[in-house]
Amino acid sequence: MKTYLPSRFMVERDKDRCIRCQVCVNQCSFDAHYYDCDDDTIRAREDNCVGCHRCVSFCPTNALNVRQNPLEYKSNFNWTSQAIEDITKQAETGGVLLTGMGNDKDYRIYWDHLVLNASQVTNPSIDPLREPMELATYLGRKPNEVEVDSDGKLKTKLAPQVRIEIPVMFSAMSYGAVSLNVHKSLARAATQMGTMWNTGEGGLHPDLYQYGQNTTVQTASGRFGVHAGYLSAGRIVEIKIGQGAKPGIGGHLPGEKVSAEVSRTRMIPEGTDALSPAPHHDIYSIEDLAQLVYAMKEATNYTKPISVKIAAVHNAAAIASGMVRAGADIVVLDGLRGSTGAAPKVIRDNVGIPIELALAAVDTRLRQEGIRNQASIVVAGGIRNSGDVAKAIALGADAVYIATSALIALGCHVCQQCHTGKCAWGLCTTDLALTKRINPDIGARRLSNLLRSWSHELKDILGAMGLNALESLRGNRLHLRGIGLTDKELEILGVKMAGS
Repeated sequence: MKTYLPSRFMVERDKDRCIRCQVCVNQCSFDAHYYDCDDDTIRAREDNCVGCHRCVSFCPTNALNVRQNPLEYKSNFNWTSQAIEDITKQAETGGVLLTGMGNDKDYRIYWDHLVLNASQVTNPSIDPLREPMELATYLGRKPNEVEVDSDGKLKTKLAPQVRIEIPVMFSAMSYGAVSLNVHKSLARAATQMGTMWNTGEGGLHPDLYQYGQNTTVQTASGRFGVHAGYLSAGRIVEIKIGQGAKPGIGGHLPGEKVSAEVSRTRMIPEGTDALSPAPHHDIYSIEDLAQLVYAMKEATNYTKPISVKIAAVHNAAAIASGMVRAGADIVVLDGLRGSTGAAPKVIRDNVGIPIELALAAVDTRLRQEGIRNQASIVVAGGIRNSGDVAKAIALGADAVYIATSALIALGCHVCQQCHTGKCAWGLCTTDLALTKRINPDIGARRLSNLLRSWSHELKDILGAMGLNALESLRGNRLHLRGIGLTDKELEILGVKMAGS
């Protein structure tokens, strides 16, 4: 069928620089470039271009540029170009619009409206180059009180704790949604940097069991790849109820991404769609959740913290309270800007709430009920830099998850085509010709560099605030001030206005 839509991107080629080496032809997994042998010219199929910039990055003579099509629709605040194009696509296909990555709407990013306090004169700053700074974090249930014997030895029996050296972990990205080489990069970097990576709901490839001490294994509604050995392999077991990019609906890995290796790991037939149901069919109440939490504790001999992940929604505080009382050792909140390999566009763009508001509400509720110590809080959904991490800690988080930031470190250009399985950078694909584009050794080094950079910056931030330990910042909202926020927003965040 003839499409009524213009191409989203324009491919500009400098003919004087182009040497017709066909690198762009070979590198483009979306078939946007081709060689015309009739006149010995490289041409572009602009309708196929997704703006991933692989061709631009690899062009040896800098002959290429890709930019958005400047074609403009008649100005209309209601009927934007995106609204028009979405309707046109659905009129042509009759299907649900799918997308990858996270919400790209211009909803308020609260991190950018929060600033951190600094110490001056009365509370001297600390130089992290000359004084020790403590970033280590312990995840797990903490006791209400601690007893020691006459020799100073701990008498209180502690629930399982996991120490991470930096309060940043790699979030759930399942095998199949991302390539095996991405998983290898994440696992190696997490091991090198003393933090955790998450399998997602796709099981654990046999090559990765060696990284178990730095692995969070996830079980979701589809139970893909879940067995006793899998649960025993990880350091943390995470029960996924929902995720920020698609609250209230299940997962979908297209059959074309279910390769032979993915099939074996997920324990499903090769080439079949991996559809995880919207609900866990054994969880319809907090009491049901408690049964699963304690089933996981029994299955792992009470040696691992049990994490429960939900999407950030309007009643997340009440739900989190129930989760803690149901035995969850870690509460994970995934916000509106969380990413995914595939989701209906209408869900990603319109369902859920920003992580900043959900975090503040959950931390406040658990403190009011006197149970904040009984679970760690981990947040996800659009964490972009160390400043976001510090603000999340001050709002009440123990640690954060990153996924899109990690993929960008590996080369992702956020073209939002994860669901197609054609990722030109070898990230969100199982095509063996494409997955080779990620070298796990180089990937691990890039991810480790990212975490190392953030750890240096976090120490600088703490030092500027006159603090020498992350623990002094955690949940201390007096170190935050709001800019450009309404009174109600400040109230929910529990933050004062800048200048007050």
